Amino acid sequence: MTYSAVPALRYAPELAGEYEPKLTASAYEFGLRPPQEKSALLAGMSMTEKQGGSDVRANSTTAEPLADGTYRLVGHKWFTSAPMNDLFLTLARAPGGLSCFLVPRVLPDGTRNEIRLQRLKDKLGNKSNASAEIEYAGALGHLIGEEGRGVRCIIEMVSMTRLDCVLGSAANVRIALSEAAHHVRHRSAFGHRLADLPLMQNVVADLALESEAATTLAMRLAAAVEQGEHDLLRLALPAAKYYVCKRAPAVVAEALECLGGNGYVEESGMPRLYREAPLSSIWEGSGNVTALDLLRALEKQPSTLDAIRAELDAAPGGHADYDAALRTLRGELAAPAPERARGLAELLSLTLQASLLLRYAPSHVAEAFAATRLGASSRTFGATSIPGARALLDRIAPMR
Repeated sequence: MTYSAVPALRYAPELAGEYEPKLTASAYEFGLRPPQEKSALLAGMSMTEKQGGSDVRANSTTAEPLADGTYRLVGHKWFTSAPMNDLFLTLARAPGGLSCFLVPRVLPDGTRNEIRLQRLKDKLGNKSNASAEIEYAGALGHLIGEEGRGVRCIIEMVSMTRLDCVLGSAANVRIALSEAAHHVRHRSAFGHRLADLPLMQNVVADLALESEAATTLAMRLAAAVEQGEHDLLRLALPAAKYYVCKRAPAVVAEALECLGGNGYVEESGMPRLYREAPLSSIWEGSGNVTALDLLRALEKQPSTLDAIRAELDAAPGGHADYDAALRTLRGELAAPAPERARGLAELLSLTLQASLLLRYAPSHVAEAFAATRLGASSRTFGATSIPGARALLDRIAPMR
């Protein structure tokens, strides 16, 4: 969240000038001290309230302007991630409407800002990252941007943390795959190593395709951020956030099953991955929110379509499954409907993944992905024959 705060903070150039060098510093400086006294800072986000959830326009926290240009915030936040951070970006209602504020944990004189922790959440997973309910009891904050433009401002931070969700899910999937691949390489049953059994090869190869596609798409989106490809990101990021994050729990569950009963035991590490897997599909907008955000982008920013078309057309033509999926996608993009928003997000993510693999992955990887994701109809891993399954296993972890 720290680096994600930077784009939003730039709506207030003076604050950005003061804090951006410290937010982008590579050091970690612990301690409860004023931001002005530290060379490196961490930032968090505090938006969600109990009555609105993802509907931040229902927020009721208030912000009263003070004579010195700061604001006094009063209200409740249901979810504040990493409450130990130095700074928080938050939403509150100023006289001009819902606005974005920078709230320091410690004030310049060394006193603690009036941010009161009510409790830490007892979550399903993600235990090492604290999440808290807080009360602003007259906390002092600095306005970022204009009053009434808070959502537009903080959405810059949300967009970057959505990238984090995609990257995190891809990483979680890769860890689970690595554990499964290692297990089947060394575990023997029924007179054979598991990796030598065709059906197990099919399962792990299927997981490997999922992992490589998720990682490739995540890296492409990260490159788009670096290169400032805003139109591409406006559609591709919510689509990837929807699909990659939603696939992670199923992939981790299948990888856990590859270890049998050992995978269900805490010592294997797999239960922790399994508990973590659903989180990224909830953070920064759950499935319906991100899918509908894609439709909103199509309506309000039609230039994003040109960027998506250019990205998809960069793949070599002549692949039957990919070309058919592309035709279907073009029809969906031309007439999007709210009730089909999830299907559109899924199809867009899959065609983006296929396009990238056709360009950058070995041909047997791209062919297998297109055949199983765009051409087949199976709903479970390993149920469709994977072309070159053994080669895919060797690509993860060569047999010795």
